[in-house]
Amino acid sequence: MVIKYKKIKNFTGKELQNLFLSVNWDSGNYPGKLKKAIKNSHRVYSAWDLDEDNGQKKLVGLINSLSDGVMTAYFHYLLVMPEYQNMGIGKELVSLMLAEYKDFARLIVIAYDSEVEFYKKCGFELGEDKSPMFVTYLKT
Repeated sequence: MVIKYKKIKNFTGKELQNLFLSVNWDSGNYPGKLKKAIKNSHRVYSAWDLDEDNGQKKLVGLINSLSDGVMTAYFHYLLVMPEYQNMGIGKELVSLMLAEYKDFARLIVIAYDSEVEFYKKCGFELGEDKSPMFVTYLKT
């Protein structure tokens, strides 16, 4: 297995759907919207499993950012297919994004409670006296 990282925004709806549904994210049910959302992101890094034997490639991870381009970047999506988790792919995707925005004053992620420890290992800290708030029709 060879994992390659790419800084691209062009994905098929099927690639995104397969990745998002692999981690049970409801967004995967909206591949057309996902494709547009990713294309409109400020930055996107993706992880690909390149099968050199048969020339196949598979999208196995992705991180994106929304940003004002100067001061603040919000990392919205970070996901890695379950069979590729615990291999350092998520950590590498976060590292690529942190390097991209190293001079920004504020980098933000809203983490599921089960993922807080992962993000702490990547250098994030819990905000004091802050709570994420949402208006959404998505389940996850």
